[in-house]
Amino acid sequence: MKNKVVIITGASSGIGKALALEYGKHGAQVIITGRNEAKLEEAKSELVTANIACQAIVCDSSSEEQTRVMIAQVVQEFGRIDLLINNAGISMRSMFENVDLKVLKQVMDINFWGTVYATHAALPYLKESKGGIIGISSIAGYRGLPVRTGYSASKFAMNGFLEALRTELLETGVHVLTACPGFTASNIRNASLNSEGKITGDTMRDEEKMMSAEEVAQRIYQAFEQKKKTLVLTFQGKLTVFLNKWLNGFMDRLVYNTLKKEKDSPLK
Repeated sequence: MKNKVVIITGASSGIGKALALEYGKHGAQVIITGRNEAKLEEAKSELVTANIACQAIVCDSSSEEQTRVMIAQVVQEFGRIDLLINNAGISMRSMFENVDLKVLKQVMDINFWGTVYATHAALPYLKESKGGIIGISSIAGYRGLPVRTGYSASKFAMNGFLEALRTELLETGVHVLTACPGFTASNIRNASLNSEGKITGDTMRDEEKMMSAEEVAQRIYQAFEQKKKTLVLTFQGKLTVFLNKWLNGFMDRLVYNTLKKEKDSPLK
């Protein structure tokens, strides 16, 4: 990755920032994006302190216009794009019958359309460099999770999009990896939306028992280097995908009972 130009969306914290550190350690020129300028600059300072070549660009991934401007800015400054990591994402937590549908649209706009916008804008340059695309999806893109209908829908859509795109690009030299972490210690639950679209600011799970964002980033880096098409992380994640394929009725009950135990779960 020495001197390769890597764009990471939603990289002001969590897995995105960990990926910036990981790719920066391997010599990449990292461009991080995010909506919150203060948090983005804080992440950039941390990366620069770690001797990583880094640029920060404020960009709302749900905006096609802002995304295209961001991609154009990167190309103008560096002349190329070697890797696009679609990491920007947001979660939600609400029973479907109680949710304001604008919440599902917001989640879809960031998680799915954000991936589409960035990929479409960057693709001509990735084909020139024979580079790559990584989509940070989720186990929720294989197995629908109750109380997270919008999040699961966005990740299922993301998985299907990346699979179709990977097949389209089969003979172009552009590699596509769909990475699906399980529950990861990050701020995505703290920043999840409730039924009204407000940020909850609290997590409903024990973060200490989860895989760290740093380990997730290392696994993703290795998987891309090995040209893997998909990456499903954690034993629980792999088991969930396997059992859901063959025993989906059993998994309905198991997933229900598991998420019912979450703090303040609306499941009864």
